[in-house]
Amino acid sequence: MELTETKEGFKSGFVNIIGKPNVGKSTLINALIGERMSIISPKPQTTRHRILGILTTDNYQMVFSDTPGFIEKPAYKMHKAMNKFVHSSFEDADVFLFVTSPDDRYGEEDPLIDLMNSVSEPVILVINKIDLSNKEELELLIEKWKTQIPVKEVVLISALNNFNINALLEHIEVFLPDGPMYFPADQLTDRLERFFVTEIIREKVFLQYRDEIPYTTEVVIDDYKETTTKDGQPLARIRAQLLVERESQKAIILGKNGGGIKKLATTSRIDIENFIQCKVFLEISVKVAPKWRNSDTFLKRLGYEM
Repeated sequence: MELTETKEGFKSGFVNIIGKPNVGKSTLINALIGERMSIISPKPQTTRHRILGILTTDNYQMVFSDTPGFIEKPAYKMHKAMNKFVHSSFEDADVFLFVTSPDDRYGEEDPLIDLMNSVSEPVILVINKIDLSNKEELELLIEKWKTQIPVKEVVLISALNNFNINALLEHIEVFLPDGPMYFPADQLTDRLERFFVTEIIREKVFLQYRDEIPYTTEVVIDDYKETTTKDGQPLARIRAQLLVERESQKAIILGKNGGGIKKLATTSRIDIENFIQCKVFLEISVKVAPKWRNSDTFLKRLGYEM
């Protein structure tokens, strides 16, 4: 990472977002950055990788880390790899955002609470989805959390409605150390475009299909070529492959007369075009890869740390 000289008083640091699945961490990082960094769906375990989102102003550079929700009882090697992403976020943080919501539930001796109590860096308790609760309930919730984890500040937000996001940024800035600019001012993430293409397709799988299908599916980009149309306009030609574990899942993805995968390709293409700002030709195929979630070979290929 190449450091850039900055003016006196400039602040910078890594702000790591921690919490259980489905508390709105991905919605939050999108709201903080003002761009689409993470995919969103109402289903838990949507985020599988650690993603950096970078926000730079004249006064600071905040490097946000969106991590998968911590899985207490991993059922697959993929789940264990996802938890490794969470553990890695405890190694390089300057500030922690511990994100919870009024309907969030923790058992006794929860490992994530133990991890939060092991940190020395400042922790901001972020209570999301406050529109789901009332003032009295929120006050009780705040007091409960203050007895369970070290808290420097408490910020009540609704990430979906962009409520109190600027106030949260102001609180984060207070705790950032003075430091250099870690990334160029116009860089928004550490990920390449093709990563976000896979995430957009995977988001559409979560939204279009039900039951176990989204959890048994992964997206691989086989080919990504930047070319032009006949009239000279930019065109991205993308071939993507969906991995599933069983033939029956492949049949569900394809749908009757191929209608399911056609719909998936269309909705994905529209969002990809909006994201990369050019025309897209998208081809999606389905491959059966039995037990890929427990395969070291597949997981390494897909970017999971083993």
